[in-house]
Amino acid sequence: MDEFPESSAEGGAPPSLSNLPELTVSELAGQLKRTIEDAYGFVRVRGELGRVVVAKSGHVYFDIKDANATLNSVMWKGQAARLPFKPEEGLEVVAEGKLSTYPGRSNYQLIAERMRPAGLGALMQLLEERKKKLAAEGLFDADRKKPIPYLPNVIGVVTSPTGAVIRDIVHRVRERFPVRVIVWPALVQGERAAAEIEAGIRGFNAMAPGGPIPRPDVIIVARGGGSIEDLWPFNEERVARAASDSVIPLISAVGHETDTTLIDYVSDRRAPTPTGAAEIAVPVRADLLAAVMDLGARSGRSLTRQMEKRRLEFRSAAARLPKLDAVLQGPRQRLDLAAQKFGGALGRALGRKRATFDRTGGALRPAALRREVATKRAEQQRLTARLRPAVDRRLEQTRRRLETQARVLTSLSYEGVLKRGFALVTTPNGSLIRSAGSVGNGDPLRLRFADGEAFAVGGTGGAPPPSGRGKKKADEPLPQKPRIRRRKRPEDQGDLF
Repeated sequence: MDEFPESSAEGGAPPSLSNLPELTVSELAGQLKRTIEDAYGFVRVRGELGRVVVAKSGHVYFDIKDANATLNSVMWKGQAARLPFKPEEGLEVVAEGKLSTYPGRSNYQLIAERMRPAGLGALMQLLEERKKKLAAEGLFDADRKKPIPYLPNVIGVVTSPTGAVIRDIVHRVRERFPVRVIVWPALVQGERAAAEIEAGIRGFNAMAPGGPIPRPDVIIVARGGGSIEDLWPFNEERVARAASDSVIPLISAVGHETDTTLIDYVSDRRAPTPTGAAEIAVPVRADLLAAVMDLGARSGRSLTRQMEKRRLEFRSAAARLPKLDAVLQGPRQRLDLAAQKFGGALGRALGRKRATFDRTGGALRPAALRREVATKRAEQQRLTARLRPAVDRRLEQTRRRLETQARVLTSLSYEGVLKRGFALVTTPNGSLIRSAGSVGNGDPLRLRFADGEAFAVGGTGGAPPPSGRGKKKADEPLPQKPRIRRRKRPEDQGDLF
């Protein structure tokens, strides 16, 4: 049996520790993890947030530190989603959870289950910092505020559908001026409240006008009273930016009159209570009817006064006008004088016209007309007798000129040349042959004479023997007699070329 040698004075483990078991790294890490979790199963730590990282999984990794130490911490997705505020670097918080270890890095960490800002001062400081940031971006400027419509047709409300807030708003709207109210359900407290409030504001703005659900003319974001922690979702930056981006006018009604949240600075109007938001959104119908009736009565009284005033002015002006008889006396006398003068002048003018008509009518008797017609006919006959010789002479001159041109045309025509014994040589398709060099041996030729056409075949060699001289050789072929084709229409002149 082997025994462990005793350690020498120079080194090695002391004899009392020589029997300790050997542990693996994982076993030692596990023992440490259990020891720390058992000893620190629940702790509450206060400090300032350092590094804050939100992973894609939803887990939040952060550091809690003070002047002398830093504690690595983690909050799993389920607990992080229930936080009423957004962890930010520099915020003093109180975290509750248990200590554990992370063997992969040989360090310890706090697994936080709950976390809250360290007192009201921390939240107010965070709110002030956000307020300064958004104010620097111009989100609180007055020129960004949109007017609230005087009488909207549809009101959109972003709030909890089960709370007393929506009942108060609907009741007050029904009392004042009944219009349609559409509710976008949203949590108004807790970790998911900010996201749902933002979704409600942007959802109303995304509605298309004229769609199946009418688009609101004004939006009310409302919640009842509560502590600053309860109202904190309305201090989130995402909610404030959604309210600033809203194209639809927005009224904020969060908490009581003394409560102020970040959305109040960004909204177009702030109401002290949700009921006050309904009063801002719609007028009182009875007041409108009374105002209309009052305006109608005032308009009627004003019209009556104006008519009475115009009647008095008319009567005063009519009294200053002269009498009708005095105005018409002078024109009536002038009319009488003119009528007397007109009667005598009309009779004299009628007598002159009648005398002129009688003279003209005497000249228009039938005998005079017949004499006039006979005179015109005699003049026409004389003109005809004078024009006929001139027309005959002109026709004779034209005829002689045409005959002269015809003789010149005949003398210049190629048919006149053919009548003098010449022939026109062309190819069968009518192309003109101008020289013997352009004719090959055996080429068909077309000969045109004055009295018809003939066809021949071209050949080479010396000149043919004169007609009637010498005898024909025995082997010499008889010359082919040209075929003559008479022209069917000798009147066709044709073309020389």
